[in-house]
Amino acid sequence: MVPEVYRELFSAIATTAGSLTGLLFVALSVTRRTPAAGSPAIQQVRVSAALLAFTNAMAVSLFSLVPGTNPGYPAVVLGVIGILFTAAGVRTIVSSQATQRQQRRQLGLVILLLLIFGTELACGIAVLADSRLSTAVQLMCYALIASVLAGIARAWELVGERDTGLRASLSVLTGRAQDPDDGSDLPGSTMRPDTGPIEDHRPLLRS
Repeated sequence: MVPEVYRELFSAIATTAGSLTGLLFVALSVTRRTPAAGSPAIQQVRVSAALLAFTNAMAVSLFSLVPGTNPGYPAVVLGVIGILFTAAGVRTIVSSQATQRQQRRQLGLVILLLLIFGTELACGIAVLADSRLSTAVQLMCYALIASVLAGIARAWELVGERDTGLRASLSVLTGRAQDPDDGSDLPGSTMRPDTGPIEDHRPLLRS
């Protein structure tokens, strides 16, 4: 049974996740079907990650609010589902036609999902062993909040059709934002994303 001090927090998380899930469906219905990550397979994994992140937080919170229910049960079930989803996502990314650079860019998302669902699973097992462990419930709440934030980041990426990672954000702030697939950041490249090839306008020497 959830300690009384956490019931309001679980209720707030469930309400937030439910509202964001509805907004995610709206965003998917109005945005263009252009794969922002450069690969349809990768785009689908990131969309599914956003939906799972919201569903995870909402499901664990709602089941934990049922009177007499140990929150460890939904945490363990959703933790296992999340880890299996992450493993399937890695397999999909590796077997896709995306370039190695595009695949490496998904490493941050994979690590984040493993941390969230791994923490959730471990805390769920601890709460099942001893429901009086308030520290485990507290860490579980942290994982659920992180799940909501991860879903928000992925949903914003879908709406804005851009990468919201730390490296991409720093590139935008420093004015060095580039298309990851245009090859303009490769050594020796003379292509500019906005102007095309650089032409040599120096006058030709006549003999």
